[in-house]
Amino acid sequence: MKKLHFIMISLLFISISCSSDSGENTVNLPPDLSTLYFPPVNSSDWETITIQDLGWNIEQEQPLYDFLESKGTKGFIILKSGRIVVEQYFNGGSASDNNPWYSAGKTLTAFTAGIAQQEALLNISESSSTYLGSGWANITLEQETNISVFHHLTMSTGLDYNVTNQNCTDSNCLTYLNNPGDFWYYHNAPYTLLTDIISGATNRSYNDYFNEKVRDPIGMDGTWIRLGFANIYYSTARSMARFGLLTLNKGTWDTTTILTDTSYFTKMTTPSQELNPAYGYLWWLNGKTSFRAPASEIEFNGELIPNAPDDLIAGLGKDDQKLYVVPSEDLVIVRMGDNAGEALLGPSSFDNDLWEQLNLFIN
Repeated sequence: MKKLHFIMISLLFISISCSSDSGENTVNLPPDLSTLYFPPVNSSDWETITIQDLGWNIEQEQPLYDFLESKGTKGFIILKSGRIVVEQYFNGGSASDNNPWYSAGKTLTAFTAGIAQQEALLNISESSSTYLGSGWANITLEQETNISVFHHLTMSTGLDYNVTNQNCTDSNCLTYLNNPGDFWYYHNAPYTLLTDIISGATNRSYNDYFNEKVRDPIGMDGTWIRLGFANIYYSTARSMARFGLLTLNKGTWDTTTILTDTSYFTKMTTPSQELNPAYGYLWWLNGKTSFRAPASEIEFNGELIPNAPDDLIAGLGKDDQKLYVVPSEDLVIVRMGDNAGEALLGPSSFDNDLWEQLNLFIN
């Protein structure tokens, strides 16, 4: 009897061992990367995955960190399928810091405009004066009527950018230069008016509408702060990563669809006009044959970021605030901090240099 009992226990042990070897009962399996993970909305919990699990080049981890630190970076995050692979802070930065998005925050405004349109409160094909009222610019009534919300979203209003302060939204700063849709120029003032357009369309403050429709449903922190004429969003690096994850999933947070207008989302993240194929609705787009850059009237041949994946879309802000979303690789990458050597408004050489480092690390 004892011998039979011993044999049964041995067979059970062998069975369990075989199951473990086959992976069927392994406890610490890597996460299933075929599905996106979304961190809880009202919690600091966030699932992680290791560099080893992904098979990335561990020898290039420290060189990447050294590069980031040397370039004034304060916060840096990489998400793979929604899970945190890297979260590092440098140069006195911390996870609780509220950093300025600068022009990377334009992506938040584009997203919010899409929600206002899906709620039938806004129509981007309508004249801006529908929501701003007449007299918002120092141009004729006909010229004013011809500028639509679409032109604000695509940097093609035709308003004169040869002014002392390109952020000034007073009517006397907004004068005629080109017909709307005839020329692309990165002019901040017409963009900034989008907050007033959305406020006029929704009959609510822009901040309150944004918080209810975008920030709170996905668990972001942060707030919009008015500095002079500019409206700048401040948040933690994790909150920028949350918005990147929402964008990666085309406007849906886990099972909750935030932006239901799929047509708007597609137009927002693909070339919005022929004048600058590397620009959607306030999103920068890689992989195009040419691009225009802030503070320049010149069209440049080639891709915006040659070292980055062709399908990358990005929010790019002054002093190298970076939000990269790469759908083909389920990646979201956030970089916040001081400028990396060039005090530019959006794209900079740092984009390409950073992706050179990332390509060595991510393989």
